[in-house]
Amino acid sequence: MTNERILRVNGVGLCVETFGEPVDPAILLIAGAASSMDWWEPEFCERLAAGSRYVVRYDHRDTGRSVSYPAGAPTYSGADLIADAVGVLDTLGVVRAHVVGISMGGAMAQLMALDQAARVASLTLIGTSGGPGDPDLPGMTDALRATFTVEAAEPDWSDRDAVIDYIVATCRPYAAPSRAFEEAEVRGVVTRAVDRTGDIESAMKNHWVIDGSGGWRARLAEISAPTLVLHGSEDPLFPLAHGRALAAEIPDARLLPLEAVGHELPRVAWDVVIPAILRHTSGG
Repeated sequence: MTNERILRVNGVGLCVETFGEPVDPAILLIAGAASSMDWWEPEFCERLAAGSRYVVRYDHRDTGRSVSYPAGAPTYSGADLIADAVGVLDTLGVVRAHVVGISMGGAMAQLMALDQAARVASLTLIGTSGGPGDPDLPGMTDALRATFTVEAAEPDWSDRDAVIDYIVATCRPYAAPSRAFEEAEVRGVVTRAVDRTGDIESAMKNHWVIDGSGGWRARLAEISAPTLVLHGSEDPLFPLAHGRALAAEIPDARLLPLEAVGHELPRVAWDVVIPAILRHTSGG
C-alpha cells in the first residue's frame, strides 16, 4: 500500500508520499544527489511517524516518478531543487517543518534554513558539509578517490539488471570499510528506485551537471534553527571533520557521530538515528 501522488510544484510534477497524520509536527526528508525517495525506506518513515510525526518524502526532479529531463541536459538549477523542497511544503499546506537532509539534501536543508528560516522548525544534517572543497577540511579518502581513477563502463541503460548491478557497485565504496557491505539491503533499495524511475540514465547523471548554489559556509552562523548533525565516523566522501565543522559553526548545534557508518544511512544505524531525530523534533 502506498499513498504516493504526483503534485504540481513550481510548475512541474513531483512525486510525494506522506506517513502519519497531518496534524502532527511535520518532518520533511530530503534525499541526496541522484537519489529518489526510495532511499528513505518506508520502515524508516513509519518509525518516525509512529513517534507522532507527519513524515514527508519526495522524489527530486529526475528521480523516481517526478518530472524527467534529457540525460545530460537538465534545464533546472540547484536553486530550483531547493525551491521544490519549499514548494512541497506549500502544496501540502505545511507552514513549518523539521527538515532532515542527507548529503546533497543536507546542503539543501542548510540553504533552506538560511533563506527560508520561517519554514524550518529544526535541522537534522546527515553526512553532509557546509564547506565541500574548502582547503581547511579534508577531502575524500584516498580509497574513495582511487575508485574514480578507474573509469567504469556505463551500463546499457535499457538493461534493468545491468543498471541495478552498476548502481549497487557505485554505492559500495561509500560504505564504512570496517563493516561488511550490506549488499542485499542496498540492492533492495536500488531495485525499487530503478523500477520507479522513468529515465534512470537521467536520474544518475543530471544532478551532477546542474549549477550549484555557491559557497555558504560563511553564513552558517546565521542559522537559527535548532540543529542536529549526524555524521558517519567513517564517511569517505566528507570525513567526520566536516560534521564537526558544521556543529562548531552553526550556533548551538549538536554533533552525534555514527560509529562504523560511512556516507550512507544503513539499517544498522536506525536504532540510533530515529530516536535522535524524534528527540530533536519534539519541540513542535
